[in-house]
Amino acid sequence: MTLTANWSYPTAIKFGAGRIAELPAACAQAGIKRPLLVTDKGLAGLPVTAGTLDILDAAGLGRAMFSEVDPNPNEINLEAGVAAYKAGGHDGVIAFGGGSGLDLGKMVAFMAGQTRPIWDFEDIGDWWTRANADAIAPIIAVPTTAGTGSEVGRASVITNSVTHAKKIIFHPKVLPTVVICDAELTVGMPKFITAGTGLDAFAHCVEAFSSPHYHPMSQGIALEGMRLVIDYLPRAYADGTDLEARAQMMSAAAMGATAFQKGLGAIHAMSHPIGAHFNTHHGTTNAVCMPAVLDLNADVIRDRFDRAAGYLGIEGGYDGFRAFVQDFNDSLGIPRRLSDLGVTEAAIPDLVRDALTDPSCGGNPVTLTEANLTALFRAAL
Repeated sequence: MTLTANWSYPTAIKFGAGRIAELPAACAQAGIKRPLLVTDKGLAGLPVTAGTLDILDAAGLGRAMFSEVDPNPNEINLEAGVAAYKAGGHDGVIAFGGGSGLDLGKMVAFMAGQTRPIWDFEDIGDWWTRANADAIAPIIAVPTTAGTGSEVGRASVITNSVTHAKKIIFHPKVLPTVVICDAELTVGMPKFITAGTGLDAFAHCVEAFSSPHYHPMSQGIALEGMRLVIDYLPRAYADGTDLEARAQMMSAAAMGATAFQKGLGAIHAMSHPIGAHFNTHHGTTNAVCMPAVLDLNADVIRDRFDRAAGYLGIEGGYDGFRAFVQDFNDSLGIPRRLSDLGVTEAAIPDLVRDALTDPSCGGNPVTLTEANLTALFRAAL
């Protein structure tokens, strides 16, 4: 192993129940006077969003909102969001919601000042340097779920509506200036979203912990993130008003996204194309894919999970962890098969093709090929 790496860690986070009240101060810190709140269609009409707009309005910051955001946001949503941003004369974005609202909000701030198409900034090599960094608007991120960790990320996942491929768009200045993590905003999440988003955070931690790249800080964060999900997701699932559990899950979500700077793997390489082609929930898809991916990687990751299992309160080392994952999914109402999510055998060649070009492939402990990805999709189907 070569002990050489480039590291960077996230942004200023205001963490705690009730801290959404500090949103006007966060806008001032970011230099935003005319914010556009970007969220998804499902959140747009809920009290949690209305209350946030009331806070902005009372502070003289208006109540402008864009909510034409699909569960798997695409360039059509993005073009509409940029148009709304420009028409309103806005000078910054509040990315509000789960992964879709956060990802699209960050991209609206990114693309509002660019002249090249979004796909020119895909996370390939140094493509991010093509962007006009001075034209990127400031971003405040406010997660209302505990899963993606997009609030502490420098990238967004955008689906190409023509090819149905998910693309990762990266730029260092897409990292939000301020993040407000208020567990009270997550209390209204239904059980299936609580489970799916929580298991997304778990997948981030598991894959980062499994990644072969050298990043001991991320390794430690991934291990503790797994523990928090194991300890607190069942509580949040059982009682959505359990603020301690909700807060710990918000921590786990941010930790997972911080840890996966070390790398992701086959779970995400599979779930990205599945979500693009079948519009499935990302975290739920990750959870369904995880057992098959653990089996593929078993020989390479066994030793590290033998050591980690005891800390996680799981007996039996790697084998105990592998058994735990399926039981954990079952306890949270997660389907066992991709076919339960509508995925078909006929789609596997297209899914494999897209998975092979997904950047997550590079972080898998076992090299991903057309043959073993085909086998993985079939094993999970």
